[in-house]
Amino acid sequence: MRGAEIGETGIADCPSCSGKHDHEVIKSNPKGKGEDLLVKCKRCGSVHKLMLRPPKAVKVKTTLSDGKRSFRAEIEADEDEEISIGDVFEHDGISWKITRIDDSGSKERRVMNASEIFSMWATRCDIVSIGITMTDGEFSESTKIECEPERVFSCGSIMMVEGRKWRVRGIHTGKGRTLTGSREAGQIRRIYLHKPS
Repeated sequence: MRGAEIGETGIADCPSCSGKHDHEVIKSNPKGKGEDLLVKCKRCGSVHKLMLRPPKAVKVKTTLSDGKRSFRAEIEADEDEEISIGDVFEHDGISWKITRIDDSGSKERRVMNASEIFSMWATRCDIVSIGITMTDGEFSESTKIECEPERVFSCGSIMMVEGRKWRVRGIHTGKGRTLTGSREAGQIRRIYLHKPS
């Protein structure tokens, strides 16, 4: 209901009939960065005051992992913002995915308000690093490539690595190895390449 106009309706907690119901704005009065609203519950007809204030910003101590490199950062969030494992956020022009949230007792939680989080961990998710094994006859060597998580790799296709052409022989997803089909980079642990004949 923030920035509400007189006559506008919105959902709010009603102290009389206990619960969230439609309310109509009767009066609006700006207060600092927020506003005070006089509202009427459409269910029970009671009139009460709502004080809307913007949430305060808090800094969440976060460990950011980018491949083998990890570093600490303070991520700003609204104090009442609900943060969950799996959420994605932007920091310094990079996308990060939350992998762990701990409370003040170092107990892992799935969801918490930003103001209650003691520490958080996130990994870079706008690029992925894939292990590559290149086999030419009896010789094999390994390297890694970085790419977007949505890039598709297909068994049997030709790709360039380190300036040389290779055929995708197999793809390992972590759940098993396949010699057919296609997978997105975000699902792949390792790609096996052979010299094309």
